[in-house]
Amino acid sequence: MKIVMKFGGTSVATGKNIRRIAELIASHTRKGNKIVAVVSALDGVTEKLLEAAEQAEKGGKGFIPSFKQELLSRHLKVSEEAIKKASVRKEIQQITLATMDELEKVLTGIIYVGELTPRSRDYILSFGERLSTPIVYGALKDVGLDACFLTGSEAGIVTDSNFGEAAPLMNVTRLQVKERLEPLLAKGVTPVVTGFIAATQDGITTTLGRGGSDYTATIIGAALDAEEVWIWTDVDGLMTSDPKIVPNARTLPEISFKEALEMAVFGAKAMHPRALEPLMDGKTLVRIKNIFNPENPGTTLVREQKIKPGTTVKAVTLLRDVALINISGAGMIGAPGTAAKVFEVLGKSNINILMISQGASEANISLVVRRNVLEKAVNALEVALLGRGLISEITAEDDVFAVSVVGAGMKNTPGIASRLFTAVARKGINVRMIAQGSSELNISFVVKEADGEAAVQAVHEEFRLGED
Repeated sequence: MKIVMKFGGTSVATGKNIRRIAELIASHTRKGNKIVAVVSALDGVTEKLLEAAEQAEKGGKGFIPSFKQELLSRHLKVSEEAIKKASVRKEIQQITLATMDELEKVLTGIIYVGELTPRSRDYILSFGERLSTPIVYGALKDVGLDACFLTGSEAGIVTDSNFGEAAPLMNVTRLQVKERLEPLLAKGVTPVVTGFIAATQDGITTTLGRGGSDYTATIIGAALDAEEVWIWTDVDGLMTSDPKIVPNARTLPEISFKEALEMAVFGAKAMHPRALEPLMDGKTLVRIKNIFNPENPGTTLVREQKIKPGTTVKAVTLLRDVALINISGAGMIGAPGTAAKVFEVLGKSNINILMISQGASEANISLVVRRNVLEKAVNALEVALLGRGLISEITAEDDVFAVSVVGAGMKNTPGIASRLFTAVARKGINVRMIAQGSSELNISFVVKEADGEAAVQAVHEEFRLGED
């Protein structure tokens, strides 16, 4: 089979883990499979790079030597642990040193300019994968595989110039990835590709959004018509809920693409929300597997929604970093285009809306946004809309969580919402906002932060999600 394997940050957190990855890839390759490996930055490195970029913008070179030494020491230590042959280790160490020198120059440049643009931020964030990928390549060489390493751009991934959340230009990407990777696979070479990063048609570095290594893997999988994409993580697959909240949460053996997409958007660990887009029209299967428990079958993602008799809800997730905005005014009643004005203001401010709810009275619109953009969103709305005769009040709550209930079996099944909200009410929890799309795959609601975990537990218990 042709398999694209993506390895997340915890999978490559230590040299021991990278050695495990190399041996796992080697075992599958020796069975006759053709593998493309997609690699994330070492665990926590992207956050460190972002902090360094923001520090550089504020000026002052004092932090660079210690930051560089910390990052360099960690990667050199990981390569020491992962690679046994001195000659291979030396090769990787030289690559690491050269890459770190380049990063130092970029940070110094930002200090002198005094500005951190989305373009330069993407460039800095790309160094996490550019440092980790050669180590995985070296470990593969060390276990006897013929391998090479490439950036996402070198592998052929081309995106638009929406820095920070770039979208692939799939027609040109499909062509280039095939041209560049197929010959390598035909010769028995294992390509190791940086996740998360790509480039525009002009060769300018872009990133695919946080967690974008999943996206890289599915883009390559779609371009190569791979039989399967395996997302290796530190859990056994998608689960009925977060086991830290619900101890008896269990792994879902199979779930549809659409259900997985709903779960990913609302915080379920192990999938990037946009990662399934490139595979929607193909035949590629996606598996989510545990690198620390590789024999476990994990979760298989399929296109067809399979509804088991008696099963309605499949999972319940909790999204923590959200805030609620309420927009109200008697002038909104019967006034066409009010919602359009609200969305236009937020769109121009580059603020994504996670949930929307409006009553038939038209006197109130409730929105859920990420908590870190709440102040920006409220300011933009107040400047643009208050005092214009339509909207009289804009209020916000930053102490809320969003609960999302997912399952294909909910469609056309009467009484799901009744059971759901009765279970929540029994716990004495007040629901602040409700949203449900016409697909009926998802019911989402907002509760106070203090009630979030109890609401998830109530729903999980009501629909007996912990039972096989």
